Amino acid sequence: MAARLIALLLGCLPALTLGADVAAERQQRLDRATAMQADAAARRERADALLEKQQAECAQRFFVNACRDDAKAEHLKTVLEARRLESEGSALEREVRQEEAADREAQRAADAKRREADLAVRQGEVAAERKDAAAAREKRLADKQERAAEGARRKAEEAEKHRQKKTSHEARVARKKQRAEEKK
Repeated sequence: MAARLIALLLGCLPALTLGADVAAERQQRLDRATAMQADAAARRERADALLEKQQAECAQRFFVNACRDDAKAEHLKTVLEARRLESEGSALEREVRQEEAADREAQRAADAKRREADLAVRQGEVAAERKDAAAAREKRLADKQERAAEGARRKAEEAEKHRQKKTSHEARVARKKQRAEEKK
């Protein structure tokens, strides 16, 4: 019976398409569950109060035990209905909480997949940046070596020019000395 009532209640729920609708619908179901539980508690309190009142009235009658038995039977019927209502409210609340937990777990799984994808992308970007940095370092080193080689070549050329100039100068000086000695 309770399962049918729950199925009927759940069958009456509107079809949900958006997350906001789902949250609103769940809140409505939670509110309904709370209302059911509050109604059950109120019924119990009324049944308890009615039982006390009927017990007092039964004390005035001739068939006291029969009257009390009838009052207890009516009380039991009301309390059982209140328990059923409270149980349905608890089941509805539990169902909503389980759905919320399942949604949170699904969201965590989706977030984990997204984080893994982001991590893979970031690792790829970092690897590309490192590769670019290494290539730039290699280029700077090659440029530096090229400049050093160019400097060494210029220095060697200048040294050669200087040597040739010195040799040429020494040869001129030697010719001048030779001419000067020949004139003597």
